[in-house]
Amino acid sequence: MPHCFRLTALALSLIGLSGVSTAWAQQQTPGEVPAAVTPVDGTAAPLNSAPLPLEELRTFAEVMDRIKAAYVEPVDDKTLLENAIKGMLSNLDPHSAYLEPKDFAELQETTSGEFGGLGIEVGQEDGFVKVVSPIDDTPAAKAGIQPGDLIVKIDGQPTKGQSISQSVDKMRGKIGSPITLTIVRGGGRPFDVKLNRAVIKVKSVKAQLLEPNYGLLRLSQFQVNTGDEVVKAFQQLRKDNKGNKLNGLVLDLRNNPGGVLQAAVEVADAFMTKGLIVYTKGRIQNSELSFSADAADPSEGVPLVVLINGGSASAAEIVAGALQDSKRGILMGTDTFGKGSVQTVLPLNNDRALKLTTALYFTPKGRSIQAQGITPDVAVAPAKVTPEDNPEFFKEADLAGHLGNANGGPDRPTGSKAPNQTPRPQDDDFQLSQALSLLKGLSITRNQ
Repeated sequence: MPHCFRLTALALSLIGLSGVSTAWAQQQTPGEVPAAVTPVDGTAAPLNSAPLPLEELRTFAEVMDRIKAAYVEPVDDKTLLENAIKGMLSNLDPHSAYLEPKDFAELQETTSGEFGGLGIEVGQEDGFVKVVSPIDDTPAAKAGIQPGDLIVKIDGQPTKGQSISQSVDKMRGKIGSPITLTIVRGGGRPFDVKLNRAVIKVKSVKAQLLEPNYGLLRLSQFQVNTGDEVVKAFQQLRKDNKGNKLNGLVLDLRNNPGGVLQAAVEVADAFMTKGLIVYTKGRIQNSELSFSADAADPSEGVPLVVLINGGSASAAEIVAGALQDSKRGILMGTDTFGKGSVQTVLPLNNDRALKLTTALYFTPKGRSIQAQGITPDVAVAPAKVTPEDNPEFFKEADLAGHLGNANGGPDRPTGSKAPNQTPRPQDDDFQLSQALSLLKGLSITRNQ
């Protein structure tokens, strides 16, 4: 899809949540690694010319000497220095990290769009691993793992006190090998979930008709080709609707942990025909960027309801914020996760790298999503849909000698079934059913 902006390397920086590696939902297509990496040079990251803090450096050297001399076991200089670097990065924010060769290689592996793991986007809370979102059609999603779950043990070993990367390493393993996660959900008692590791192949876009004239577009994450897939999905939905334009569309961003900034811009642009989509602010050169929509409209102006929840993060929040600020769609659901920062991968020597938070992004109206999230226009909490027994009443068509329908239609006595009774996604998804009802209401009022 054509765009009126030119993406720099920073614009393609990773903006998913940190520490997810093979359990990560931050995949991209093959060949994306160079685009997701900002080189370390004089222009990308200018050095601070301030004098070195000599007193603090003396303290650092003294602490290092004391550890080497008095620690209960010998510790080599390399270990101490790498631990110091890790501590320096980990105390900046939850998403900045020092990537050793193994971690850097695994990050590059995730950009292939196919990797081994459980299919969980994770963060950290109170020292425990917290599930941000399970990825659709992965072992984690199929096992019923939910956003907000705390993983307190992995194969019986506590996660508290471990780094995200250490916990993710434990969730990696041979394809098909079993793993047991001990979960705490909503402050309840811990319970075990047994899974088998698998190759995670993620299709980021799924589309289907909910019923004639109303479609569902589900985005599980934002990969490099997600924007193109969305345009193709529009075409497929129209084809499935017998060539007719849709009366309404539900864009489902629930449990979407984010992905690539470029993909978020392209998806928002697929619905918008003008105006700002998102802009970023940072300190390094080229970190202050803005992206605007072009005039093309693959969505054909279809009335839109966007579903969001606490598992909608990062790139998903960019799209939701742009559509809300431009009044292009109605947001429904619950507050989003609140990750409004951009991470850039900065390669170092010896196959190492920094994953560093370099910018914050803002919605068209200047809202920072960081630590606040996006609030829906219509708040609808998730609920379990349980059909209630509905005793049927005696009808006119049950009476002997009743008149037939004046238009020649068939009688509908007690016990007759209405057409189209096959199971539908909205039948057991309360938020989706509410979104569809809202679209139908908008269609009725619009056509009056």
